[in-house]
Amino acid sequence: MNRPRLQLCLVLHNHQPIGNFDDVFENAYQDSYRPFLDVFEPFSELRLSLHISGCLLDWLERQHPDYVERVAALAQQGRLEILGGAHYEPILTMLPQRDRLGQIRSFTQRLEQRFGVPVNGMWIPERVWEPGLTSDLSDADIHYTVLDDFHFRCAGLTADQLHGYYLTEDQGRVLRVFPGSERLRYLIPFQSPQETIDYCREVAAKFPGSVLVFGDDGEKFGTWPDTKKHVYEQGWLRDFFTALVANREWLRTATLAETLESTPALGKIYLPNASYREMTEWALPVSQQLLYESLLHEFENHPRWSELRTFIAGGLWRNFKVKYYEGDELYWRMMYVSESLNQAEQRGAPPALVEEARTALYRSQCNCAYWHGAFGGLYLPHLRNAVYRQLIQAEQLIDRQARGAGAWVDSQHADYNFDNRPEIRLANDRLTAWVTPEQGGWLVGLDWRDGGLNLLATMQRRAEAYHRKVLGGPQSHEHTATASIHDQVRLKRDDLAQFLIYDTRPRKSLVDHFWDETDGIHEVFQGLAIERGDFADGLYRAKLRGKDQRLQVMMVRDGNAWGLPLRVTKGVTLEAGSDELQIDYLIDGIPPGQQYRFGVEFNLAGLPGGHDDRYFAAADGACLGTLDQWLDLSDLKELSLVDQWQSLRVSLHVDQDTNLWAFPIQTVSQSEAGIELVHQSVMVQPHWMIAGDADGRWAVRMRLRVERATVAVPFRMPMTASVAPLATE
Repeated sequence: MNRPRLQLCLVLHNHQPIGNFDDVFENAYQDSYRPFLDVFEPFSELRLSLHISGCLLDWLERQHPDYVERVAALAQQGRLEILGGAHYEPILTMLPQRDRLGQIRSFTQRLEQRFGVPVNGMWIPERVWEPGLTSDLSDADIHYTVLDDFHFRCAGLTADQLHGYYLTEDQGRVLRVFPGSERLRYLIPFQSPQETIDYCREVAAKFPGSVLVFGDDGEKFGTWPDTKKHVYEQGWLRDFFTALVANREWLRTATLAETLESTPALGKIYLPNASYREMTEWALPVSQQLLYESLLHEFENHPRWSELRTFIAGGLWRNFKVKYYEGDELYWRMMYVSESLNQAEQRGAPPALVEEARTALYRSQCNCAYWHGAFGGLYLPHLRNAVYRQLIQAEQLIDRQARGAGAWVDSQHADYNFDNRPEIRLANDRLTAWVTPEQGGWLVGLDWRDGGLNLLATMQRRAEAYHRKVLGGPQSHEHTATASIHDQVRLKRDDLAQFLIYDTRPRKSLVDHFWDETDGIHEVFQGLAIERGDFADGLYRAKLRGKDQRLQVMMVRDGNAWGLPLRVTKGVTLEAGSDELQIDYLIDGIPPGQQYRFGVEFNLAGLPGGHDDRYFAAADGACLGTLDQWLDLSDLKELSLVDQWQSLRVSLHVDQDTNLWAFPIQTVSQSEAGIELVHQSVMVQPHWMIAGDADGRWAVRMRLRVERATVAVPFRMPMTASVAPLATE
């Protein structure tokens, strides 16, 4: 048979993140992975390359081992190429090199053992690329990969130069890189099979012997909105495969490995920092993202647009850590655990413990919770919680090996988050508290070690570029039977616009506020209350006190409120074996005979709303409402947040009568299924009208306790609670 005029490489990437719900895995299997294989298997003439992430492979081997066997059989027949990758789908550029190489090597070994075929190529998670990855991939025995044609265009190549693969090099190591076609990403499976055939024919006529690569998510074949009906029930995939076979005289499907054997490289290229085009847009600050979109829309009909478009690029993936405080927090916590494990291994920790901790670390590096776009899951609490669970598990293993199983307490200070300012880690065998003295004296992390939960894995309500689509309402796409997820606006409820309320700072704890007496819960919720002091974001001086079984972080700030010079001193104390933080406040400089409203904001995450078994409880056990309701209470000394499903009770005890506001923090955020309202955390703010004593001082002591909830409390609503609906006024 003569050499085909065009080889088409179909490359599928199947992935579900760590922490995703089991029914999401199952639905994706039933709607995408299994039916795709059902349709593909009878077409013996066709070839494709498949990447299954380690997260998904773990689940498939537990729940559907027969599917894995089917994939193995196809791989051993040569019909399906197994692509490697980083084991738990991290963004490679955010990892220390030791973890990057470790993830790739361990996954290659696992795949080769499981499927019985060599693994020489890999999938780059989210196609996030930086040139230095070339030598790392080569050192990990990877010989080729797929990026997007966008990467190559950013390097200066034209569309006519993208019908094959190139060599790239770093430090003398060489890698082969295929450009995945953006045109094919938008044709398959959203347009008719004939349109893909016509495009391939056009390329084959102009560039005989060329190669085209389609590389994209397997979930777009059934899991993405509307695609199950389109791809399977209406027969798109079967028609597409039939069309490929019907044109096999000039069009052949091939694996990436087969293409390398039959086709020489087009040349050498050095690719810049990039990802797929949409990702570079999402990484921009919102204001620049809106400007970017506006300019694209303004110039898309310009007669030289096709030339101009090549020179327009968005942002760098790393800047998601600037755009989202919460993603950066995941990152530096992961970096801390990685270095802690590295040091434990160097100290001679048992290999079995090191391996268990390393698996938890690698799982925590799964990329989806670290960024946000149409797919990134930073706004999804269960994904963030899953990452923290793995980090806490790894940290537990390391600490227990170093300290044993008894009670202990320890403190460390260092620049953990790489902002050139020191943070403090205060930990015992039950809890770990992370404090940022020079950023408001905030409590930014509180790990319940036993439950593997960071109670401060919160999310700020912030503006997103797609919020203007919320204000504009849903859009229809009658021009095509099934629109790409990038082109759709799906609102999962009609009233989302009223929830577009934005916070001025991250939703953390021990945030110190001075409010006007006239400000109430609605003003605070909507961000209309005015800060009368400079303490909420201010710099606190810090020192560590105590010894042996009791340690305290003491923080002091000299500032002002209403123009009055005040000093706020706050201490966070932790004892060995204790399940609570003691929090002490002392305010100096209050003029005699005057009163001022002072509040301390807590934000508690990992406690979903809208369920009767997750509720507020008073000291006497009375249930004050589910965790998505509002509370405006007075004259209380204790409030608990109970999650019976997690057997968790978080209690705030105050040593004097206290007024208290509580309301849910909910974001209007985008996911693959559409734009939705997501419960992120519960804001709890005790507040007082404070008056100084004879020395102009006022003090309060609070205890924040985290413990297992062992008693089921019947749901009843007392008359003392003021519960407001979640709505703006």
